[in-house]
Amino acid sequence: MPEESLAHLLTRVRACRLCAAQLPLGPRPVLQAAGSARILLAGQAPGRKVHASGIPFDDASGARLRAWLGLSAAQFYDPALVAILPMGFCYPGTGRSGDLPPRPECAPAWRAPLLAQLAHIELTVVLGQYALAWHLPQARGGVTAAVRDWRQYWPHTIALPHPSPRNNGWLQRNPWFEAELLPQVQARVQQIVQPGAQCPPQEPQQPPLP
Repeated sequence: MPEESLAHLLTRVRACRLCAAQLPLGPRPVLQAAGSARILLAGQAPGRKVHASGIPFDDASGARLRAWLGLSAAQFYDPALVAILPMGFCYPGTGRSGDLPPRPECAPAWRAPLLAQLAHIELTVVLGQYALAWHLPQARGGVTAAVRDWRQYWPHTIALPHPSPRNNGWLQRNPWFEAELLPQVQARVQQIVQPGAQCPPQEPQQPPLP
């Protein structure tokens, strides 16, 4: 589809007020996309800091995610390379144990039309349980199992734990993730950013079930 069609769709998304009454700080859809994007980041919903700045992943989670992927800030925020489409585009508010889930109205209204415009995606990075349910509905056992079973979806899709500091405990319990899997992810990203780049010669061994 022509780029103008995506531009018009993005204008409508950014003007969305579908669940304004349920948003504590009001609507401010935060996303990034261009028809030429080759990497899709499917996250959850903006946090309070991202709501304030209007910049996706403009927080500690974003810094960690860029390190995980091996992308510079310039590459990460280049919509011609990276599309950033969380499951909910607006900050949903805070609950007892962190931010609330993405608003349920958002994905059914906007996700399929936006994804249909992204014809050149080579890698979808799935972050967190809500994105997992949409992009890998066949996955069973939650985020940890999907990350462990990464070969099933490779090389077009990879499930990662959410990069939030709240997941520091998960990272400590699963040291294989950063030591063995992230080099594979970074090599795959470099293949896309720089065609001809080589993946590591050995794949990580399947970690044992807990």
